[in-house]
Amino acid sequence: MSATTTSPQAGRPWQGRWWLLAAAAAPPAAAAVLMPFRSAFANTDLALIMVLVTVGVAAVGNRVAGILAAISTAVWFDFFFTQPYQRLSIDRRVDMETTVLLLLVGVAVSELAVWGRRQHEQVARQAGYDAGIRDAAASVAGPASASGRIEQVRHQLTALLGLDSCTFDFGAAVLGGRRYRLRSDGQVVVAGTVLDVDRDGLPTNADIELPVTSGTGYHGRFVLRAHAGARPTAAQRVVAVALANQVGNELAGSTHLTSS
Repeated sequence: MSATTTSPQAGRPWQGRWWLLAAAAAPPAAAAVLMPFRSAFANTDLALIMVLVTVGVAAVGNRVAGILAAISTAVWFDFFFTQPYQRLSIDRRVDMETTVLLLLVGVAVSELAVWGRRQHEQVARQAGYDAGIRDAAASVAGPASASGRIEQVRHQLTALLGLDSCTFDFGAAVLGGRRYRLRSDGQVVVAGTVLDVDRDGLPTNADIELPVTSGTGYHGRFVLRAHAGARPTAAQRVVAVALANQVGNELAGSTHLTSS
């Protein structure tokens, strides 16, 4: 039960290096193919063809590869298609303008591609959150007493977050202070400071509180002790909160039945 989403290039540094190589090599290769036809086409038409190389690299590579492709495209366009040929100099103003526009369009396309990938990853991440929460609800579904539900969730949290121990405490909540707390948004905070769990992992030198609440108020807390090196994703931490909310709803229902 894990709702983890990753970037397409995460964990694959070799792929980034390949795209950098493609960004540097593809523009001169395309220019060499087009060079025999430079007398048959206007420079603006050749520039449009060359910019497709940048678009291709930017669409599937990263920002650095896209910008490198844009620079390489502009340089080789100048070298092969502006007079004097085979020299990095430009005599005509119109060719200078075309080369500059080629560079600017390439950089802009790279930035648009990065933005598009981020939007896609955000949508995928949200879908992962939703799927994880549904799985969390399903994993603790079915009849169970309040104590049974707490035990179910305790085991789920231990596996989900990479914990050495997980206990439940009916004690009163204590706000503020130097207590690590897993908030409802999945962030881990201490004394108002948000920890970078993705980079540093969960703190292992102290307990982490996961409050158990419902619409009727506070019911207790799970006390988490993380295993060294535990780095649950944001999606997994949100799922952990959803599991705690399941216990809160169960305890709220039990309190209501008892009072009735």
